[in-house]
Amino acid sequence: MIIPEKIANFESRIDFLIIMGNLRFDVVQDAFKKKAATIDTPAGKTSEFFGSQVFNRSKMKQYLDASTYERLVHCIDQEEPLDAKTADKVAAGMKKWALEHGATHVTHWFQPLTEGTAEKHDSIEQFDGKALVQQEPDASSFPNGGIRATFEARGYTAWDPTSPVFIQDDTLCVPSVFIAYTGEALDYKTPLKKALKAVSDAAVPICRLFDPKVNRVFSYLGWEQEYFLVDEDLYAARPDLMLTGRTLMGHSSSKNQQLSDHYFAAIPSRVAAFMKDVEVAGLKLGIPLRTRHNEVAPNQFEMAPVYEEANLANDHNQMIMNVMTRIARKHGFVVLFHEKPFEGINGSGKHNNWSLGTDTGVQLLAPGKDAKGNLQFVTFFVNILAAVQRHNGLLKASVASANNAHRLGAHEAPPAIVSAFLGQTMTAVLRKLLEVPSDTPIEIAGKKGRKVGLVEIPEIFVDNTDRNRTSPFAFTGNRFEFRAVGSSANCAGSLTVLSAAVAQQFKAFKADVDKAMAAGKPVETAVMDCLKPLIASILDTICFEGNGYSDEWKAEAARRGLDTESSVPKMFCKFTSAEAVELFTGQAICSLRELEARADVRWQTYSTKVLIEARMAARMALNHVLPAGLAYQRKLLENLDLMRQNFPGEYMVMGATQIGLIKECSEIIDSIRSRAGELDRAREKAEALEEAYPKAIAAEKAASALMCLRESIDALEEITDNAIWPLPKYRELLFIS
Repeated sequence: MIIPEKIANFESRIDFLIIMGNLRFDVVQDAFKKKAATIDTPAGKTSEFFGSQVFNRSKMKQYLDASTYERLVHCIDQEEPLDAKTADKVAAGMKKWALEHGATHVTHWFQPLTEGTAEKHDSIEQFDGKALVQQEPDASSFPNGGIRATFEARGYTAWDPTSPVFIQDDTLCVPSVFIAYTGEALDYKTPLKKALKAVSDAAVPICRLFDPKVNRVFSYLGWEQEYFLVDEDLYAARPDLMLTGRTLMGHSSSKNQQLSDHYFAAIPSRVAAFMKDVEVAGLKLGIPLRTRHNEVAPNQFEMAPVYEEANLANDHNQMIMNVMTRIARKHGFVVLFHEKPFEGINGSGKHNNWSLGTDTGVQLLAPGKDAKGNLQFVTFFVNILAAVQRHNGLLKASVASANNAHRLGAHEAPPAIVSAFLGQTMTAVLRKLLEVPSDTPIEIAGKKGRKVGLVEIPEIFVDNTDRNRTSPFAFTGNRFEFRAVGSSANCAGSLTVLSAAVAQQFKAFKADVDKAMAAGKPVETAVMDCLKPLIASILDTICFEGNGYSDEWKAEAARRGLDTESSVPKMFCKFTSAEAVELFTGQAICSLRELEARADVRWQTYSTKVLIEARMAARMALNHVLPAGLAYQRKLLENLDLMRQNFPGEYMVMGATQIGLIKECSEIIDSIRSRAGELDRAREKAEALEEAYPKAIAAEKAASALMCLRESIDALEEITDNAIWPLPKYRELLFIS
């Protein structure tokens, strides 16, 4: 227990805390007074400035001669290399266009294994075909899992012509892949492009069973980006937010999201101005932003674009995250992409809506117009689910992270078990297919009309599938929604795994169909005979229509053989499992060395983030929290002493509340000091380890120690004098915008 004599030494510290407390109130007052910024919107229709900062095909036609344009378009459409002479002409046209738009520098814009983007700017004066095609950053300075050492630093970025060049501020940005001197991929884009090609190569032969004219299958992605906004002055007063992206302490607000009154409500004026500014910038960059709205948690929001080809969509997501970060400061905000910046309210995800389509214009995940089209749809539908079933643990590992660990399974986001939701219609279709002969035509009901019961309200057409918000992988009518992807993640990580798994399954299925046809079965019968065992298997394992949060489902999932691992470091072991090695090396998407490196990077990233949080929490406990608690305890003691002086015979009774608070405060302070010490020891033990996996396991224990420390700190915040508490509280961080 802290005694009065020890408290007396904190007078200067208390004065400082009073100043800090006043600073917090000043910051809150200033933040509350801020008004929406005025945004200059380009005149005319959106179509008139859409893509104005992009060297798209219309710009190519304008700045390239006809022969160069044709060669470049052929390179993009047919995925063939560009010769050096043509590259020089393309670079000259790009340079002319960029200079006319005020560009002074050029960079290869790439996506290293940091979940962010990277760029090294060079003067545009020396820009030619060679500079367009290739640049050289320091590969040893980016996460590489041991592929590159400091004394082996060379790495290369290479232009990806399928993703348009764009201008950001004064810089011409060239989307690029990033590889080591020894050839291994050091980025997200390289394996993604390989996996997308694998899907197309594997899907086309199946499509040709139904339409011989199909030559290519495209993967499409529609991401939904969730995020929080925090006033920049309040953000600056929270060291944990600044250094870790989330609050490591903070008692819940009396009101948070219980009323669901923030969801889809009117957008606050400052936020609306920010959104408008972001949309204008995004549209100029050719990003087809369409949707914006308030999310469930206070100060949480979402944006979403129109669907695009997956590689381009992923680039656009990375671009818009950069745009949002930069523009937020213009509006006095900081944007938070952390999956769980605030305890006790919803975290942020990035739902990946994924689908497939042919170069003949057919959506492969939408029911057809006739029985043949329905059979094609069911073929792709079932095989995708079979791929998810086979690699459910690896898919979970692809979305796992130190950040997302706080969100998944928290009764607000998909559970940490990958299952699939089909809806009543498709579940019934699959069950019926198991019962009828293989040559039975497939019928799938379309949307049904439903009347509201009011004359003035038109008939509503209801989809043939509901939504299950607890399902990580849900079918939503003409696409699958992978809901488990985290807000800060690069979509390519999970999309590469999903694409690889699907491509592998497509190849295996086509081989089975070929055997059945060789035995004399008609195409439709052969396809259905091969589908039936897959249907029976997925219905018994991966498909689940109920509450994914329930304890009963966890037990049932384990019985079904689904991966129920909850330790993030252990999840990453899936990347080097025999199944993953076969999946990636067998399709030339990643080598064994690249897989080992990526697992190593994930372990290192996990432990680094957790240990930064541990160090930050312990220091804040000692430098911010304990002094505030001691200052409050001193005030109580002074009050009790004055009571003793004025009411010597009654102060013990009159001061019962103060005495109780002093004791409670002392107990919490002691627990904070003790738990901060335990956290420091757990952190130091983890930091002493060299190997990535053991270090990550040790860091996971430090994360548990941090949660214990937080429990004590939040308890102290709840009872401490509000005027003394130096850190902006949840009610201020979440309700000022």
